[in-house]
This record gives sequence, structure tokens and C-alpha cells, in this order.
Amino acid sequence: MSTPATLSPPLASDTDDLADVLVIGGGPAGAWAALGAAASGARSVVLVDKGYCGTSGATAPANTGAWYVTPEGAARERAIEARFARSGGLAHREWMARVLEATWTQINQLAAWGYPFPVDDSGLQYRANLRGPDYMYFLRRQLRRAGVRILDHSPALELLVSDGVVAGAQGYSRQQDAPWRVRAGAVVLASGGCAFLSKALGCDVNTGDGYLMATEVGAELSGMEFSAQYGISPAYATVTKGLPYFWATFTTESGEEIDSRGNRMLAVARALRRGPVYAVLDRAGPEIQRWLRDGQPNCFLPHDRLGLDPFTQRFPVTLRSEGTVRGSGGIRVLDDECATSVPGLYAAGDAASRELIVGASSGGGSPNAAWAISSGTWAGRAAARFRAGLGDSAAARPVRAAGTVGLRPGGTAGGLGAREVIDLVQQEMLPLDKNLFRRGDQLEASVERLEGAWRDASAHLHAAGVAQVRAREAAALLATARFCYRSALARAESRGLHQRTDLPDTDPEQAHCLTTGGLSSIWVAPRRLPDQRLSSAPSPAPSPAPSPAPPSAPHQGDLA
Repeated sequence: MSTPATLSPPLASDTDDLADVLVIGGGPAGAWAALGAAASGARSVVLVDKGYCGTSGATAPANTGAWYVTPEGAARERAIEARFARSGGLAHREWMARVLEATWTQINQLAAWGYPFPVDDSGLQYRANLRGPDYMYFLRRQLRRAGVRILDHSPALELLVSDGVVAGAQGYSRQQDAPWRVRAGAVVLASGGCAFLSKALGCDVNTGDGYLMATEVGAELSGMEFSAQYGISPAYATVTKGLPYFWATFTTESGEEIDSRGNRMLAVARALRRGPVYAVLDRAGPEIQRWLRDGQPNCFLPHDRLGLDPFTQRFPVTLRSEGTVRGSGGIRVLDDECATSVPGLYAAGDAASRELIVGASSGGGSPNAAWAISSGTWAGRAAARFRAGLGDSAAARPVRAAGTVGLRPGGTAGGLGAREVIDLVQQEMLPLDKNLFRRGDQLEASVERLEGAWRDASAHLHAAGVAQVRAREAAALLATARFCYRSALARAESRGLHQRTDLPDTDPEQAHCLTTGGLSSIWVAPRRLPDQRLSSAPSPAPSPAPSPAPPSAPHQGDLA
């Protein structure tokens, strides 16, 4: 292992790149943020992506619905109430209404720009669905037209700060094999959530980098306990799209049918604890089969490669962690501009908490797609306004790098390496019996192990050159796991995605959000919701009964 880096990061130089707004992340939220900043007067906008903007991330290989609801009649009121009923009482109707309005406006803008929405038999465009590859390719073209500078394969490693204000970031360019640094008037973190390298399709770039960078400068997170989201996948594939399983029959290895009414994922999880589970999509008639193949082609490629007909032949399934990518936790935004608690720093998409619109439930599918569009747009516009308010002196501000673990160890060489840290995190965060079916004593044991690894990484974990990228990913995964389980311990009940086998009831006195932060010492605190009070004397109440599976085809965006 190389010699530890200096504890005092160097000042930025006059040769650094300059930007009005820097966007970290090239998925839909990042693209909308950059477009929003450019449209709001930012003269120079730089977008950096860990992969290739347009093909990396969870959206690019997917077919996702959008929460696109007409303002006519009572349609939006019905959509809001349906979503609120699943939120565990933690969502905000006002925010849902704002997201619906912004999504309606921006998707219509997509149409005006010429996005090729599908057309039905009557000649009308269907705008509630976005085909990931087409969508992201189109957004990349719009970014180019707007004059946004895109740095592909250039993961961000740490933020830059100036007197407590975020003022840019630096990272490493894989293609140039060299570091990059951008000083900016404001930064938007749209770096995605964290799926703990579970191999869920498109999620290996989602390692919680934004959470680490944000908390290093003092930002807060919220809803991190709602991270126990898993997706059903063929055992030989990585696709976790849930829609096809609406028409599935699940069976044990011996052929005994599994009752999957209500929450299919939980039913499959319980059965997997006893042995292998199989599925066959035998409840889909010919018309539904054609519709699924047309709308979700990537779901069927793994079967087709094996020569297996999933509508008549059963296939083994597993569960892959989707963590906060399809959970709801993330960086807490404080206002309708998606500002964080740190000046100059904004958050959007899966990097930001989606409790505001989904509460304790999953944001997977249409809510997350709508949140990426709306929060990205708001954050980009606000970042441009923040930069404008700094005046001409912004570019001359002295800045320092804020990164810690993985970059600047506090001790000598030795200790756990990046691969060992990642393995340890996965051992705690991927197993169903630890993360999905949670228990107080098991959470405490996991926290103890994660905290020990954090102390070790703080003292020893670092790397040079491109290896810094993996070291920082390891640090981010470890930090995210700590935030998730510390928050899970603090929520002494079961609610939404957070299920405690030792505390199976939902406590009405805990209908509040949990904010968390810190790094060397993590803190968790309840946060009052409007018109709600906090109590230290919980009164257990039965959990709501699971809703039965609907009898007909669901809205694709809700289950995608």
C-alpha cells in the first residue's frame, strides 16, 4: 500500500476548470438539473458522470413509467390519495402536488423538443412511459444543444468548500487517467442512491457516493431506514423489473404454490428462507404476453438466451437488493428549491430523500421518475440563482477539498483494503435475514461490525490514481450502511419498507421522519411533521393488512 496522503488537502489553483453550476451525476435527475441551470441563466454548466451520460445508471437500461397525471377533474387528487395511503403517513400531499405539476410541464416540454413518445391506435401520444435508452439518449442531445459540458467516465471523489459554502468538486477521469477539478458557484448532487453492488441492472454505479460527499460537508440525510428494498429477478439475470410478476405463479422446488397475494416480494423472501423459489408467468394471456414483450423487452432477453419460455416454463428466481435506489432515503432537502442544509449544495433524484412523495414506501417506478424530473429541474434552477447571487468574486474564492475516508487516512498504512471493506458491507446489507427481516439484536451486531470497519477505514483506507475511485466507493458503501442501520435501530417499529420481526406493529406515535448525519459519530433524530407531535411513550398498534393483488393489469409506471 502506498504512503498515506497529506492530511491537509492543497488549495485549488488558478488552472482549475470554472463553472457556474456543476452537476454530479448523468442520469435523468442530473440531466434535468443541468438543463434547468442552463435555462436559468447559468453561463457555464458542467455535468460529470461516473459512466457515460446516456447509458449508465438505473434508468438507461429500463423502461420506466412516469407519474404523469392530467390536471383535469379530480385525477390528481385521486393519485395523491392513493400514493399517500401507501406512505405510512410520512408523505406530504403538497409536495406530491408540486411534483405532479412539474412532471406534467416538463414531460410536455419533452414532447415539444421532439421526444418520440409512442402513439396509440387513435394517433394520441402516450406520455406516461419513458423508454430508458431513448429517453437518456434524447436528454444527452438536449444537454449538448444547451451548451452543457459533459465529462464522461469522470467520477467525482469529493466536494470543494469555501468558508462553509460548497464551491465545486474534484474527481478522476478514467479516460484521461488524470484528476479533474471544477470550481463552481453551486453544485447539484444527482449521483443516485445505493444498491450495495448487488448486481441489480444498472445499479453498480450507485454506491452512495453523494451521501458520503454531502455528509462530509455537514449535510443531513433522511429516511435511510427505508432501504430494505429488494427486486425479484431470475436467478440467472440482473433484471429486477417487477411488472411481469404481476401475472406469475410462484412455487417451491417441489411445486407447491406460494401465496403471493399482497406483497409479492415479501412472499418470495419468506419462501427463499426455506429453499429455492420458481416462477412462471402463466397468468398472462396472449394479449398481455405481447404487451409485456413490447413494453419490457429487457425482462425477456435472459430467458430467450436460454431458450426458455417464461410463460409456460418455470424458472428460478432470487431477490436482489435495490437499497435506496428504489427505497426512499437520501439527502434531506429543506425547501422547494431542493437545497440541502449546506449553502451552495443541492440534491436531486435518488440522491435526495423521496419521503416527501412516497414516505416509508418504495419510490420505484413512476414516483422516482417524476421526482428525478421535478427535483432535478428545481435544483438546477436554484443552483443557477445561487451562483448569480455570488457576483463576480465567486471564481476567485479559495477552496479546499473536503474528502476524508478513502482519500486521506488518519493513520499509517495497513488495515482493510477497498475490496475487503466492500465484502464486509455486503455481508451485512445483502442477506434477507439481516436487512429485510430486521431484528434489534441483529441490527446491533451489524452496527458494531460496521463501526469497527469505519474506524479501520478512517485510519488506513486510501489509494492513489484511479484506485481512489474504488476506495471512495468502498467508503461510501460503508458510510451508507451505517446510516441505514443506525436509522433502523432508532425506528422501534415496523413501517413501510422497514420491517422489524421483533417489533412487528406500527406505532402511531412514531409517524415522524428520522434525520441522520455525522460520520465519525453518527447521530439520528426524529423530525416533526406538520401538525404532528413526538412522543417518547409509544403505543403499539397493529400493522395495516396487506392489500390484495388487483384483478387486472396495473398501471405500468407504478409497478415497473
